[in-house]
Amino acid sequence: MKIHLRPLVALFTLVGAASANERHARLARKHNYARDTTTSSMTPSTSTSSSTTSSGSAAVSGATTSVATASVPTTGPQTNTWGTTIPPLTQITSGMPSQPTLAVTATYPAGATPPISGAPVLPTPFIFQASSWPPQDQIAPTDSAEVSEWMQELNGFDIPDIPPTADGTCAGDPSAAADAADRGWWTCGGYTRDTDITACPDKLTWGVSFDDGPAFYSMQLLDYLSSINVTSTFFVVGSRVVERPQVLIEEYMTGHEIAVHTWSHRPLTMLTTEQVVAELGWTRKAIKDVLGVTPTLMRPPYGDIDDRVRAISLAMGMVPVIWTRTPSGATFDTNDWKVPGGVVNGSQSFATFQAILNNATVLDTGFIVLEHDLYSQTVDLAIGYTLPAALNFTPHLTVG
Repeated sequence: MKIHLRPLVALFTLVGAASANERHARLARKHNYARDTTTSSMTPSTSTSSSTTSSGSAAVSGATTSVATASVPTTGPQTNTWGTTIPPLTQITSGMPSQPTLAVTATYPAGATPPISGAPVLPTPFIFQASSWPPQDQIAPTDSAEVSEWMQELNGFDIPDIPPTADGTCAGDPSAAADAADRGWWTCGGYTRDTDITACPDKLTWGVSFDDGPAFYSMQLLDYLSSINVTSTFFVVGSRVVERPQVLIEEYMTGHEIAVHTWSHRPLTMLTTEQVVAELGWTRKAIKDVLGVTPTLMRPPYGDIDDRVRAISLAMGMVPVIWTRTPSGATFDTNDWKVPGGVVNGSQSFATFQAILNNATVLDTGFIVLEHDLYSQTVDLAIGYTLPAALNFTPHLTVG
């Protein structure tokens, strides 16, 4: 059923949002450059679901050396009541004008019943008080009573004594990269463990997910997903949750799953154990305070996870979810996050997605794809191109 739109009720922290967008683009470019300059000369262990680092599409691999600066708005985009015209692929670039946003559909009162069977009713409406939370978009501090309490959740679990990496990249820490197989480090070689979710169990099934929101453009995506009767998992950043609780509620109350994507979107392997706990814990708390439910899934920013981070996540009740890789090393990353930074354009990102769909047909399982709802460009790609392409793909895909 189509979502009916009503005026926006959430207050957006505009400067914080612009800062977050800029930081994400800058970190993404740095991470991508370091990763791409270290091709996987190391041979991953065949005993894990691993492979050498590779682009999902040869059409894009040659375009990853550009480091153009993302165009980041310093004020919120205008709000519209419905609809935008999806631009042609050739116009989806870092310099494209921002699309109007959509208003949050409804205000759900405390006690409203979610559409998920057995879920608790919504709690008292969330009111953000900055003094009660870590600084937004900064690594969560560890000197709080909350973090001390969350650290106790690790008791009784075997947390590997793996030193933090220098910066979460292979080039930034060659010594750690050389030990990637033993570390189970996904960033350098795609190493996973049996406890990771990296694919859907059923062949030709796409587990749709979006990272980095709730954002200015999430409502466009939600409205479209509702119109095609597809549900998704949203891996949300804690700093965005406290900023846009009404968007998170809209996601949840329209049947989507909410999962953790850390407080500040930093590579987790570069953080201390206490910092990892803080990043996960504060985001989990934000989700719980807004929705009344405790998330059970997490996705590490940039896919940056090793056995220490895995163990911490599992001890805190969150199963890691990473996008799919083929045995030959193709990653199911649309590279949509590279468009706002000017590293690739919309045509190149969509070509990558088309390669992903073709690669999916040779898998014995379903698949998980990396996409984002943080930017206008990434939402335009999803609404105008990737989701329609999947729905019309042959052989038929189960989407959602």
